[in-house]
Amino acid sequence: MSSMRNAVQRRNHKERAQPVQREKWGILEKHKDYSLRAKDYNEKKKRLKILREKAAERNPDEFSYDMLRSKTDRYGRKIQDRGNPPLSQDAVKLLKTQDGGYLKTMIQQTRRMRGKMEQQYRLLSGANVQVVGGGNGAKNDQHVIFVDTPEAQKSFDLTQVNRNILPIAKDGLQRFASEDGHLDSQGKKQMDPGKTMRQKEQELLALKQDRAVRKLRKRKEDTRQSQLSALKVRERDLLAAEQQLEHQRARMSSSIGGVNKAGVRWKVRERKR
Repeated sequence: MSSMRNAVQRRNHKERAQPVQREKWGILEKHKDYSLRAKDYNEKKKRLKILREKAAERNPDEFSYDMLRSKTDRYGRKIQDRGNPPLSQDAVKLLKTQDGGYLKTMIQQTRRMRGKMEQQYRLLSGANVQVVGGGNGAKNDQHVIFVDTPEAQKSFDLTQVNRNILPIAKDGLQRFASEDGHLDSQGKKQMDPGKTMRQKEQELLALKQDRAVRKLRKRKEDTRQSQLSALKVRERDLLAAEQQLEHQRARMSSSIGGVNKAGVRWKVRERKR
């Protein structure tokens, strides 16, 4: 009989909602909400009762040396010693001097790295580029040739460049055609129909390798530029830290003004001449 009673679908009993007239008071409180509120209220009540008993039974003549050693801040919170012995003013100045020397060393190291990378970036981005063209200064009438080393750049001879390679400008792109090939209507290089299949495959392989080399060069250039930006940011942060440290050392030696703990601004009185 019980199994049949469980098989029959029963009505879902929903919780009673807050009446429309009392919607401004929020959600209707259930028994579980009342239980939590009552438990919290009783715990606070017991705590207040214990505090009242301690205040009533307090001995006004009670004394402990811990009352003199302990300190509190302006909010009444107890300040405890962390166990570290306080350093003297001279020791702190010496430590800050060592920190300043470390920052100076790191700034010089970062500056040298940045200068070296900027020199390499200028060399690989503009110094090793030779322009071969009609000589009229047109942007599209250029042939860019890359070299690997600065020595190769200095010993590079334009007269050794193949004169059969002619720069052709089409739609703002640099396209080059030789006597062994021609360009289609879209500006792409096509193979000579008189060549064999093996020669065409070799040329396609050479074009793919050239495209891969250019992609690798572009990726390395982006990586070098990001590293250069990171070095500039690091140098700026180190300079800001050094400036702040110098300001702290100057305040410790009372050579400049500042703001004391009470929030009062003060400055060093200059000696009259």
